[in-house]
Amino acid sequence: MMAGVALSAGIPSFVTAGTRRWPSARPPVRKRKFRSKAVEETIREIESFLGSDNELAWLFSNCFPNTLDTTVTFSEKEGRPDTFVITGDIHAMWLRDSSAQVWPYVPLAPRDPQLKALIAGVINRQVKCIHIDPYANAFNDGPGQSEWMNDLTDMKPELHERKWEIDSLCYPVRLAHGYWKTTGDTSVFDASWSSAMRLIIKTFREQQRKDNPGPYKFQRVTGWQTDTVAGAGYGNPINPVGLIVSIFRPSDDATIWPFLIPSNYFAVSALRKMGEIAADVTRDEALLADATALAGEVNDALAKYARAVHPVHGEIIPYETDGYFNYNFMDDANVPSLLSMPYLGTIDRSDPLYLRTRKFVLSKSNPYYFSGISGHGVGSPHTGRDRIWPIAIIMKALTASNDHDIITSLRMLKNTHAATGFMHESFMKDDPSKFTRKWFAWANTLFGELVLQTYKTQPELLKEV
Repeated sequence: MMAGVALSAGIPSFVTAGTRRWPSARPPVRKRKFRSKAVEETIREIESFLGSDNELAWLFSNCFPNTLDTTVTFSEKEGRPDTFVITGDIHAMWLRDSSAQVWPYVPLAPRDPQLKALIAGVINRQVKCIHIDPYANAFNDGPGQSEWMNDLTDMKPELHERKWEIDSLCYPVRLAHGYWKTTGDTSVFDASWSSAMRLIIKTFREQQRKDNPGPYKFQRVTGWQTDTVAGAGYGNPINPVGLIVSIFRPSDDATIWPFLIPSNYFAVSALRKMGEIAADVTRDEALLADATALAGEVNDALAKYARAVHPVHGEIIPYETDGYFNYNFMDDANVPSLLSMPYLGTIDRSDPLYLRTRKFVLSKSNPYYFSGISGHGVGSPHTGRDRIWPIAIIMKALTASNDHDIITSLRMLKNTHAATGFMHESFMKDDPSKFTRKWFAWANTLFGELVLQTYKTQPELLKEV
């Protein structure tokens, strides 16, 4: 999903504006796409706590509302809320990104009816997208034209891109479940939602590939190896052991071994949440049974096939496997990742298996862990060597079991935004002014979530940053 490399040209000079050293980098009020009373109150609360002349408070005030300020189009269609969410500098809606972008606002929804309606609109739009094509990762706002229309797969006018990624179908379930648990609103769980859930289960079962490769394949005419798929578009061979194939990673890069392990863990969690909604809200016993059975099957397969002994770190969770006991020992910054598993609720952060895996991820044993003058953290094949992702730095803090990881991560984020006031996709380990994606709303809002969560649980840490 990388939209070229955006260097930090035009960096603002920070002169005193009134009593503020850090002038706002937000769009003017009249140009903001959506305004939430609860979000604005939260910004003022953080600024009051840290001081309006505090750089961390300034970063929070720019980043936390960025999704609402710049990426959402909210309306009502057929009497129901409808929200289209672009990623930032790519004018398309990813099921993953749109869920992650509004997730940090869910706790504020009970005290802001308009924000609540906007999130419900995201859920409703995602249901429509799943019905259009459960194998697609990114959608246009209605029929349109995409630069990827010539991909060798079953493209439709509504699709921006058709890369099959397990997490694309997990994130909407997580968002709907979290929204319901927080607000108590069940209006999003109509017949169309239940039908979409059945499509998710059907797609997951097809991609277990027990009897045949299934209906999905993908190839692209490109010089980028990670942008097309081996095996005539079906991926490298797998042993059908009950895990679910994910032809692409959350980075939108092709997998090497098609069983992407963090995403299979995420599928188990999403299926269980789906079952809970079926049991407590829609009273759909058939959906409950199907979701529960598939979650159990995948979970059993993970226990048998998703652990391996690393020569340095012992038994850990690998990133990918094929069911033939071949493993890819690495991690990628994009979420779901091995590092982010406790954040998504797929493993306990104190689990010894996770702690060993975490130690591996945050070490030179992980080929995509980079360390330099500006910072250290997990990168991605998507952006190449020596580029560290703020999302991974944020995840290190959000999954931390100690104050040190939180404080050092926040300091690193504060020191590597290249004087722009925003997070980016990645930055060079020795020069944060060389970054990719100057407008990447997921990273911005996620940074806001980290600051807000720290403020709620350990506010004194923010003042140490």
